[in-house]
Amino acid sequence: MPNLGPRVVVAGTHSGVGKTTIATGLMAALRRRGLRVAAAKVGPDFIDPGYHGIATGRAGRNLDAWICGEDVIAPLAARAMRSSDVLVVEGVMGLFDGAEDGRASTAHVARLLDAPIVLVVDASAMSDSVAAVVHGFTTFDPTLPVAGVILNHVGSDGHETMLRDALAPLRCPVVGVLRRDDRLTWRDRHLGLVPVVERPDDVLRSVDALAAAVERSCDVDALLALARAAPDVRVDDPPAARARDGATPVRVAVASGPAFSFVYPDTLELLEQAGAELVPFDPLVEPSLPDGVVGLVAGGGFPEVYAEGLAGNGPLLADVRTAVERGLVTWAECGGLLWLARSLDGRRLAGVVPTDARMTERVTLGYRTAVVAAPSGCPVGSAGTELRGHEFHYSTTEPAGDALALRGRHGEGRGGFASATLLASYLHLHIAGRPELAERFVTTAMAAATAATTR
Repeated sequence: MPNLGPRVVVAGTHSGVGKTTIATGLMAALRRRGLRVAAAKVGPDFIDPGYHGIATGRAGRNLDAWICGEDVIAPLAARAMRSSDVLVVEGVMGLFDGAEDGRASTAHVARLLDAPIVLVVDASAMSDSVAAVVHGFTTFDPTLPVAGVILNHVGSDGHETMLRDALAPLRCPVVGVLRRDDRLTWRDRHLGLVPVVERPDDVLRSVDALAAAVERSCDVDALLALARAAPDVRVDDPPAARARDGATPVRVAVASGPAFSFVYPDTLELLEQAGAELVPFDPLVEPSLPDGVVGLVAGGGFPEVYAEGLAGNGPLLADVRTAVERGLVTWAECGGLLWLARSLDGRRLAGVVPTDARMTERVTLGYRTAVVAAPSGCPVGSAGTELRGHEFHYSTTEPAGDALALRGRHGEGRGGFASATLLASYLHLHIAGRPELAERFVTTAMAAATAATTR
């Protein structure tokens, strides 16, 4: 059984307080000390784990109790920190913000991990009021171990003194104070930070600066001591996918590169366990699909940023169109859906899915429960299969499709496109708690490979 060892959760009072800056800087500072550092992000976000990966040198993971189920969170965290000395978990939004039923909040995940919490507070416009804020967060749920506070965006030595004096009666130690510094502000885009794959050298320099800032402004020894004070917990292994006995692995192309960087590592690992040989390729530059593939995974990303390059790669688009028409088993999410559409903002794309996409000013986001409504089912489930995922996009498709019956906080609807060999929708799936979905995708690809050889 794996062990859940030293760990700490970096939470915030609300979005935008600097959680990613501080968590990433702490990861990099600990690594500078020669520690093997693991990283995880609460919730479904794809971008922050990329920054964590630069800081730690290993893949960042996601811990989403709503999509994956709370029973697998501790096992996934233990797997994330395998062969490491400490796990740093970055929270999502404010400490208590999560799904409608209260699950998937940072507080919920911290409880599941039995992990101490360090609360990041944006103190830029506060003095004594900081005590009321911290008091509220530390007493709202007395069972929650808020073990320290980091003050961010502090203006001066005098400002710091006022804040420390106000917090002293609370007996919640201040373990870090970071000054206002525009150099620690990362470039944003409509979905958050710019993905690491777009500017890796810039991000590496930024992470080095963050590590130095955290070393300079935080009590890293105290933070490490908090992590090491977390109780050792033995947990079960996370669910694993099973490969069909005696089956030959099948080659599955995985869209990657700057335009397609949103795929969960746990999902890819389950596909490999089920018998897939994953073959990454970059749709911006490759003239054709990798040789011998019988499956395709096209996750999310920012295809709108690279629409001109994607549209200009005519040979690949033609190859994909032909392959899908011949039965290439395909799973496309969000950005992958746009790439497979007939067009995006007037630029002709693969034309695999009978829809046209355009960017809008309106965001669609939130958790979704989906039921496969296509009579044929799809590569990850038969008709009636329930799926859990999330959407986050500024685009729309016309028509929207009706392959999935969707339900979320803001109502019900239909969306997506499916056949026995294709699923293309806005829904991002994190299947760490559902290995049978990976098994079905690979089994479908194996059947397609067999059919191809007998034609």
